[in-house]
Amino acid sequence: MGPIRKRLIIDMDETIADSLARQLEWFERDGVTTILPRELERPDLHQFLKGEHAELLRSYAHHEDFFRDLPLLDGAQEALERLAGKYDIYIATAAMEFPLSFAPKYEWLRLHFPFISPMRYIFCGDKSVLKADYLIDDTAKHLQGFHGDGLLFTAPHNIHEDRFRRVDSWGEVLALLMPAA
Repeated sequence: MGPIRKRLIIDMDETIADSLARQLEWFERDGVTTILPRELERPDLHQFLKGEHAELLRSYAHHEDFFRDLPLLDGAQEALERLAGKYDIYIATAAMEFPLSFAPKYEWLRLHFPFISPMRYIFCGDKSVLKADYLIDDTAKHLQGFHGDGLLFTAPHNIHEDRFRRVDSWGEVLALLMPAA
């Protein structure tokens, strides 16, 4: 029996999968006016969208195709493969409010992260029940009740959040969790 490895839980959307790119792509497809990068620097995209556009945004995540082929965030795949050599990695995604996302998210994870066992996928709602050494997530509310070390993965919606240690890229995560010997 080898040494006990630390557990690392990683969120999916806006941490390894670029769901924001999909939202903007679908906005363009649906003829919504162009959204400027500075407009995304809000706690919630819904805050600056009004009426039908806010409803349209909310509807996207309830569509099965939304999660099917999300682009990867830069460096995520390579970083997780390296981290898997040192940590027990779990993927936790707050999927309970979007039941149609289960199968597409599962398939997406199998395609892009074949080195992580499906037995380590966690489809949940409240991440405060998770127990690990680290949680990397783009949503501050998921880090609030977490009892390990929470790392806030930078995304436009959390740019003004200052309660948690921030990581801006997967290269920064690697430097923090796998320092040179």
